[in-house]
Amino acid sequence: MADTYDILIIGGGPGGYVAAIRAAQLGFKTAVVEREHLGGICLNWGCIPTKALLRSAEIFHYAENAKDYGLTIAKPGFDIAAVVKRSRGVSAQLNGGVGYLMKKNKIDVIWGEAKIAKAGEGGPVEVSVGKMTKPIVEPQNPVPKGVLGEGSYKAKHVIVATGARPRVLPGIEPDGDRIWTYFEAMKPAAMPKSLIVMGSGAIGIEFASFYRTMGAEVTVVELLPQIMPVEDAEIAGVARKQLEKQGLKILTDAKVSKVTKSGQGVEVTVEAKGGKTETLKAERLISAVGVQGNIEGLGLEEAGVAIERGIVGIDGFGRTNVERIYAIGDVAGPPMLAHKAEHEGTICVEKIKGMDVHPMKTTQIPGCTYCQPQVASVGLTEAKAKEAGREVKIGRFNFKGNGKAIALGEPEGLVKTVFDAKTGELLGAHMVGAEVTELIQGFVIAMGLETTEEELMHSVFPHPTLSEMMHESVLDAYGRVIHM
Repeated sequence: MADTYDILIIGGGPGGYVAAIRAAQLGFKTAVVEREHLGGICLNWGCIPTKALLRSAEIFHYAENAKDYGLTIAKPGFDIAAVVKRSRGVSAQLNGGVGYLMKKNKIDVIWGEAKIAKAGEGGPVEVSVGKMTKPIVEPQNPVPKGVLGEGSYKAKHVIVATGARPRVLPGIEPDGDRIWTYFEAMKPAAMPKSLIVMGSGAIGIEFASFYRTMGAEVTVVELLPQIMPVEDAEIAGVARKQLEKQGLKILTDAKVSKVTKSGQGVEVTVEAKGGKTETLKAERLISAVGVQGNIEGLGLEEAGVAIERGIVGIDGFGRTNVERIYAIGDVAGPPMLAHKAEHEGTICVEKIKGMDVHPMKTTQIPGCTYCQPQVASVGLTEAKAKEAGREVKIGRFNFKGNGKAIALGEPEGLVKTVFDAKTGELLGAHMVGAEVTELIQGFVIAMGLETTEEELMHSVFPHPTLSEMMHESVLDAYGRVIHM
């Protein structure tokens, strides 16, 4: 293991390990410092294992409703320990895969906690082991003995990719027992009969959907007027209607003002916008009120790196205000998504190499929520487009008009497109319904290529597919819809 590197990356999550691989491909001597487990929160405790849980819930849902498809299945059940074991196994497999990729690309993995000791070329990064922060949860794969890597390492360029952790509200601190973050919600020892989810962003809604599908009584409390606040209001409204139809209770314009542990559960005081309060009881509370960047203990402020509202300030290439120090991913601000971190890491490394690359366009980063029904979007919502002073044309197509959706038994959903009325520029696309997280990339590519409505209308979509609804939504924006 060398002690001098061209690029040293602090954090082995999606942004960090992808940046490392790209750096190695470009000929840089590269190292990653990681304190817990390769793959970061996304692979070990976020994106991947939650999708494994949601897949189990989806199969359970279909088994319970087999008669709708002309099938007969004895009353289905589940073993929550086996469901969790499968989810953890999926993460373990991918965790090992990242380790293989590090070895394949000759990237050194230094185990420990890093601190930038001095800014500038050659400035050392100190890695310590004895004072390592105790992990929030035990690593999926224990750190190998004998390769912890404590010491001082020189690097021409340092990329901070330390990710984020659950935000904690005063007085509602998670205890790992009755008040959960997504860590505990990911691996319940037993299925709670009831729970309250505080926050209706992607994390909150996904867990609410999972636990409701598995039979728990679930209440979601959201501070803002609509669930999934970053989504288009119309799409969020369709999602809410379907979630409530499944038995999910949703309270908006409401906040959790007090949580008291009582008996075997919690008592939660919820305050509505007008000041009226009510007390809810449940076995567990999931706190899903967002995340905050891991900026502490890295030596950033001592090095003069600008930090504002808890995130590292960067330009479109990941560069901070201090030369040769960069930041990518959640620690560098929203949207806090794994695929944004990966692309940001690639851009950052290619810019260091001197390549001609485009800066990050956060408006073209898609967002996906894997509840049932799924929600996916990219670009401006109708409201944001109008706020920006754009004259817009709006296209809509309902799942009920699509043959594939009906054949799948998934007739509830909506595809919505937002165009600039003057230029035909696609400003945004928003979907709710079956498999929309797999469809949204079509609109992402269209926006990246600066495709106009005319080109989309003259594209031929295969039949029968759900993707035909994307075409019909574009046609609808210009008064040419066929099947609705």
